[in-house]
This record gives sequence, structure tokens and C-alpha cells, in this order.
Amino acid sequence: MAVTVVVVVAVRFASAALFTAALAMPAFDAWVARWSPVPAREEISLASSTPADLYRPRHPRAAVLLVHGLSPAGRRHPELVRLARLFARHGYLVMVPQFEGLASFHLSGHEVEETRKAITRLRAESHTVAVVGFSFGAGPALLAAADESGLGWIGSFGGYADLRNVIVFLTTGVHQFGSERYRGHVEEYNRWKLLALLAPLVDDADDRETLRRIASRRLANPFDDVHALAADLGPAGRAVMELSESRREEQTRRLLAHLSPATRDALDRLSPVTVASRLHGRLWLVHGAADDSIPFTESLRLAAASGAGARVIILDSFHHTGPQAPWRMLLRRASDARALFLLVDAILHEPRAARDASSVATRP
Repeated sequence: MAVTVVVVVAVRFASAALFTAALAMPAFDAWVARWSPVPAREEISLASSTPADLYRPRHPRAAVLLVHGLSPAGRRHPELVRLARLFARHGYLVMVPQFEGLASFHLSGHEVEETRKAITRLRAESHTVAVVGFSFGAGPALLAAADESGLGWIGSFGGYADLRNVIVFLTTGVHQFGSERYRGHVEEYNRWKLLALLAPLVDDADDRETLRRIASRRLANPFDDVHALAADLGPAGRAVMELSESRREEQTRRLLAHLSPATRDALDRLSPVTVASRLHGRLWLVHGAADDSIPFTESLRLAAASGAGARVIILDSFHHTGPQAPWRMLLRRASDARALFLLVDAILHEPRAARDASSVATRP
């Protein structure tokens, strides 16, 4: 009897255990991949002519859409490719579109419509479709998912709720949730990602182009002298430039309040907190406590706005979208591993299980 129970438990949780270990330890994933068939990857084009990769397992039982973040590699980022193959090895048909705006560090809103079209394409392939967004790609993923019913589950890894809060954090390190206030590390390189992100939202076409050039040069070389370019900026462009260079919370908030109405409207339109209450089904919000691009309080804010269907997992040993060096915070890695395991188990054992799963781990 005891042997039977052990065998049943081993079979029941083996898939989740392998997925979790591969997710947290790339070396283990590489070892497992040697003994598993490589999922077929085909290149397709969506209705909007957006290119996408489709990872097709032999016997797909569900489908998942992965929305990448701000990365020149886009859909071919090595970690995203690894995750897509990992999902496919566990029975998911995986679609990873190439969002050229996000690959160029831009967020215009076109990504939302492209994500909707990707969901429509996946629905033609599978009755059960899930959507996951990473980093700044979580915004478009959640905004698109809010218009969809019947999704298996929705996920956000290192995502944001309100772009205004992210701007305050990137420039000053300050973030808060409820009565709790935090001050994190300011990564200077992220200022130029922020400038690239904000440039398309500026009204003046000349300023948009100048800001794009400044951001591009500073992303390539943070010490590049761009004073001559900045001197050509008009009022709208100067306001955004000053915002990206601000270092004081009160200054950042004042500059945000004085952005043009069109730019402020765009920040609202691209912030998924405005539609969080319309997200149907189970919402999984995963965030690294040491994230220096988007603070973990944004996931807490999304959960609060979404209601009872949301579950938050704050991983103490993770930074923006992956684990920190293995020698750091060893004691916390065990807790994170358990949280990840329970999440993966809920996701893999059909989406209905994810809807019924209780909270995995929350952290104020």
C-alpha cells in the first residue's frame, strides 16, 4: 500500500518537479533537454504581418502565448526560447510573437492589438489558451487579455500596474503599496530605457525623433555626450528628458503632472491597472523582490485591483525576470522553489486546476 502511494505521488508531481527544476536551474534544463525530443519550431505570420514562432509538441493539450519585454532579441531571447521549449515539452502549444516596438524599447499601444490577434490565432489551434507577459510586455498582455473571455489562465512575470509608479521607481528608487514605503536601487542604465519608452508618447514629431536618437546613443554608450542633441528639444521633449534624468521623488511627480495631456492619456491607456477588474479566470502575478526595473509592489497593486481571482508570488531570490546568482540568499531559495513548484503544478494539471488553486505565496 505504501509503495502504491509513493508511486502515485511520484507520478502526480513528477512533471511539475521537472518543470520547476528546469525553470530555476538552466544547467538542469540543458541536461533534461538531452533526453527529451526537441519541440518543432515553425515560423508563422499573424494577421497583422507580425512574425511569430510556434513551438508544437507532439500531442498538445493546451496553448500559451508568451509576450516578451523590452529586448532587442525579442522572441529569440535565449531565456524566452528556453521557456517556450520547456512549456512545449510539457504539452503546451507555444506562440511567441515578435513585437518590434518592444524590441526597440518602445511601448505605443500597437502591441495590444497584435496580442489580441495572436490570441485569436491560438484559439483556432486549441480550446484552452493562456497568456503570459514578461516585464513591460506584461502590460500589453494584460490589456489584451481583459477583452477576452474563457482564457485558461493569465500570467504576469515582473509586470507593472501603473506606468507612473514605474517612472517614479526608475528615477528615484521609491515605490510603495498601501502604507508600506520602500526605496530600491536605481540602475542608471534604466533611465535610457525609460527615455526610449517615453519618446513615442511625445506630441511633437521632431522631439520624438531627437529623444529616440538620444536614447539610442545612451543605450549603446551610457557616457555618450548628447548635450548638442538635447539643446534642440522643444518644450515637450525637454519635459520628458528632464523626467528621465530626475533623481528626486517630488521633482519626478511634478514633471509627470506637467506632461502634455496626450502623453498623460497614453500613460493611462498603457497601464493595465485600469482594466485589471475585467481580467477573467485565474491571474498569476510573479515578481522578483530584487527587481531593479519594475518594483514588486506593482504586482501587489495589480492583485488588489483584480480581486479574488489573482494570486501573487514574490520570489526573494529573483531579480527582474530570473534567479539571482546561486550563492545569494540560499535560505530563501527553498521557499521560492516551493512557491514555483505549486504554481507550475497548478498550471500543468490543466487550467481548471489553476482556477481552483489557493494562494501560493504572498508577501507585502
